[in-house]
Amino acid sequence: MLDTHVLVRWHADPKRLSREQVRILDNAIQHQQPLAISAITLLEIAILDREALIRAKISMNDLFSTLEENPVFVILPITIDIAREVAFLSILRDPADRVIVGTARAHGLRLLTSDQRIVESNVVSTVD
Repeated sequence: MLDTHVLVRWHADPKRLSREQVRILDNAIQHQQPLAISAITLLEIAILDREALIRAKISMNDLFSTLEENPVFVILPITIDIAREVAFLSILRDPADRVIVGTARAHGLRLLTSDQRIVESNVVSTVD
């Protein structure tokens, strides 16, 4: 499962990802294996600071098009099970991070993230 930052970096500047993250992503694309993304990631992309997108040399529409056109990307909706997970993730301050982590936990997925707060929280299996 990808968090928002990994998704944007992979699309705009993959050199900023770890070797392991790139290996996992490339392997998934090559073998047409699903890459899960929390529905809240779509909202995070929509409200990303325009300056950040310009620096990354990426547009919101390009990123959304990639997600729509490539069948390996699977958007996971927010469910009651995920909401239950979120309720117990107060160690994470950002509500979107809590939903992303809760989604990974509810689905038993490893989270590809560059967010040190998530990694250090040890509340979900990560690839950093």
